Amino acid sequence: MSTKVSDHLLERLREWGVDRVFAYAGDGINGLLAAWGRADDNPRFIQSRHEEMSAFEAVGYAKFSGKVGVCAATSGPGAIHLLNGLYDAKLDHVPVVAIVGQTNRSAMGGSYQQEVDLLSLFKGVASDYCEMVTVPEQLPNVLDRAMRTAYTRRTVTALIIPADVQDLDYAPPQHAFKMVPSSLGVAPYAPVPADTEITRAAELINAGERVAVLVGQGARGARAEVEQLAEVLGAGVAKALLGKDALPDDLPYVTGAIGLLGTRPSYELMRDCDTLVVIGSSFPYTQFLPEFGQARAVQIDIDPFMVGLRYPFEINLVGDARETLMRLLPQLKPKEHGHWRAGIEKNTARWWEVMERRATVSADPVNPEYVFHALDPLLPENAMLTADSGSAANWYARHLRIRGTMRGSLSGTLATMGPGVPYAIGAKFAHPDRPAIALVGDGAMQMNGMAELITAAKYCKEWQDPRLVVAVLNNQDLNQVTWEMRAMEGAPQFLPSQAIPDVPYAAFARSIGLDGVRVEEPGGVVGAWQRALSADRPFVIDFRTDPAVPPIPPHATLDQIEAAAASVLKGDSDRAAVVRQGLKAKLQDMLPGGRKRHGRGEGGGG
Repeated sequence: MSTKVSDHLLERLREWGVDRVFAYAGDGINGLLAAWGRADDNPRFIQSRHEEMSAFEAVGYAKFSGKVGVCAATSGPGAIHLLNGLYDAKLDHVPVVAIVGQTNRSAMGGSYQQEVDLLSLFKGVASDYCEMVTVPEQLPNVLDRAMRTAYTRRTVTALIIPADVQDLDYAPPQHAFKMVPSSLGVAPYAPVPADTEITRAAELINAGERVAVLVGQGARGARAEVEQLAEVLGAGVAKALLGKDALPDDLPYVTGAIGLLGTRPSYELMRDCDTLVVIGSSFPYTQFLPEFGQARAVQIDIDPFMVGLRYPFEINLVGDARETLMRLLPQLKPKEHGHWRAGIEKNTARWWEVMERRATVSADPVNPEYVFHALDPLLPENAMLTADSGSAANWYARHLRIRGTMRGSLSGTLATMGPGVPYAIGAKFAHPDRPAIALVGDGAMQMNGMAELITAAKYCKEWQDPRLVVAVLNNQDLNQVTWEMRAMEGAPQFLPSQAIPDVPYAAFARSIGLDGVRVEEPGGVVGAWQRALSADRPFVIDFRTDPAVPPIPPHATLDQIEAAAASVLKGDSDRAAVVRQGLKAKLQDMLPGGRKRHGRGEGGGG
């Protein structure tokens, strides 16, 4: 039997080491589906409930495995559905390859059913490489370049394959004019800056007295070097949210997340430093970085397109974080661990005490901060954490301490709703022997999460460690937007847009063969986490949380806390008196000097 284009595509993916493709069926890829049958489902076809979920699962797989995530969809609507997940990958610099079908070549341009101009549609999201295969000889080169580009540029690429081309007999490119042969593989490399630039950076850093370091996901492979840098310089280290797992939080000088979702000690670290070193991060909110002219700054990033952004850096070092730091460290002069370092460690320790107090604030019925704070000491040392966009991201950023080999991620740049559960499923396929925990709001759960529980139920028996815990903050409110309206618009909650139905999430999980529990009082929180983390199948915890607990930003003043409480009073909540009198009073010790009423900066995000 002859080898068809679709057969060779799957063979080539296997040669690239692709073991899973996250996909959904449709007649635009019927040829590929038939090839999967002939190939005994190798690479594995992982069926989601929706093409957007296929893309999110490919992103989660790529984030937690370090390999390219591959997703596939049919022409027209299937291809369109991929876009949100693909843009999430592009903006977070995650390698993903999308394979999509197209109508037959003979029908193109004829306004045929499900015909969409896919080259134009994917032009933005797959701007580094997007090609249509129109003849068999074109295939290996196009696929190889898509894979190689995704790996090396940490981005999204796309292959468009018309339905009739999938069924053509495969013929390799020949040694002939206008034929383009190809080869497999990516050569490992770690670029480094010129020695003269490293020396300039060392001189700048050596001249400083109060050094702050900001790391992002690009520093993940340089943990030991970043720790050594902090020790040599007596520095504090803040983390962008995508870099939350780049450094453990049990180090006393790690101040935690930065930005609107960040911590007070990270805010103070940036406010008071005279030297800034940014490693592998494109954190965008300059109002949370040092004032212009206050600090001299150095940036290290592997991508020359991303250097020089966000802050007036004096020196931009383009290179791999680990290799660059290994060359920089010998030229740095050790600094005494004096008042600067002691202050950082004191502020950080105090912050965790504040977080504990905030978690004990009474709420109706359950304080969402307590939900996360109670999880923190129970986290398995190898847990994989995903957080959805919304108020869940606040508590993920502030209350959970990364340690051991824990990993964590969220939609950092696109900040799209809905990836929490599919990310966790993708992570489970990357590491089926590790537990995964998805932390999601009820809006995101209703948008995407409930249907993907069906996917978890379908595949969970294949996972060596069956634990996939989905924690839902069920407050019947699109809570992050509600608080943004109050803070930015001075408007009360607009119920027609913000109120959402109460859904029995745990009961739904049980109805499809999973397990779950609903928690309606604080005394049940710890037991629910313990039960979920010892379960023999995916487990949903439906936490009935209080929507009146505000995500106070790290730079908040007492004036701003009072304003937030007043907005609740002006709105629709009969919990307003508790928020104004109880919560505000217990949050005052977040502020430097106790009841200080004014501080620097507003706005921004993490």
